[in-house]
Amino acid sequence: MRPALPEPLAAMFFDLDGTLVDSAPDLHDALVALCVERGIEAPGYSDVRAVTSRGARAIVSTAFGDPGEVEAVMPRFLELYQQTGTVRTHPFPGISALLDKLETRGIKWGVITNKAGFLTALLLERLGYADRVAAVVAGDTLPVRKPDPQTILHACRQAGVEPAHCAYVGDDPRDVQAGRGAGAYTIVAEWGYLDPQDARGWDGDAYAANAAQIADWLG
Repeated sequence: MRPALPEPLAAMFFDLDGTLVDSAPDLHDALVALCVERGIEAPGYSDVRAVTSRGARAIVSTAFGDPGEVEAVMPRFLELYQQTGTVRTHPFPGISALLDKLETRGIKWGVITNKAGFLTALLLERLGYADRVAAVVAGDTLPVRKPDPQTILHACRQAGVEPAHCAYVGDDPRDVQAGRGAGAYTIVAEWGYLDPQDARGWDGDAYAANAAQIADWLG
C-alpha cells in the first residue's frame, strides 16, 4: 500500500551511514587497523555493522569497553577512517535512481547525519553529491545532534522548505524522533543497519524495504 507522503513533497532528507550509503566496511577496516596498533583482537564485521548507525563511539566501543579508553582512541580511529579513503563505501542499491527521480521531479534532497562535518564533506565529495545536495547538517553543524529536531529544522531552512512538506529517511530510532519532533514525515529505511522487526516499534510514518520502494511511492 502506498503511504500518504506530504503533498506537495518539497524535500526528502536522508541519514548518511546506513541509509544513503553503506559505509560499514570502511569503518570496520579502520577499527581493525586501530586494534592491530593496540595489540587487541578486533570485533567481527557483523558486530560493527550492527552499531554503525549509532556513530563512531559505538563502533569503537565494540573493541574498547571502557568509556575513557574509547575517548582516548577516538582521534586515532577517525584518522585511520579518513585514511581508508572511504573506497569501500557506496550508495545502497536503488539510491542513485531515487535521487535522480527526486531531482527530475524538482524535489530537493539533503543529508542530516551525526557524522563529523569534515568526514561528511569528504564522503559527499567523493560520491559526487556535494554539488547536488540542497542541505547538509552534520554532527558538528549545530550545538545539538539527532535526535534533536533542530537538526531537521536547520536542514529545512537551508533548503528553503517547510518541515510539513518534507520527508526524512533514516535507519535509527533517533532519526524518527528528530523527524517527528520537527513535524516532518518519517520513513524508516529497513535496508539499513537495523533489525526490521525491532524497527516496527519506532512509530515511523512509513517503512521502506529498499530505496526503489520509495521511488515507487513518488508515482
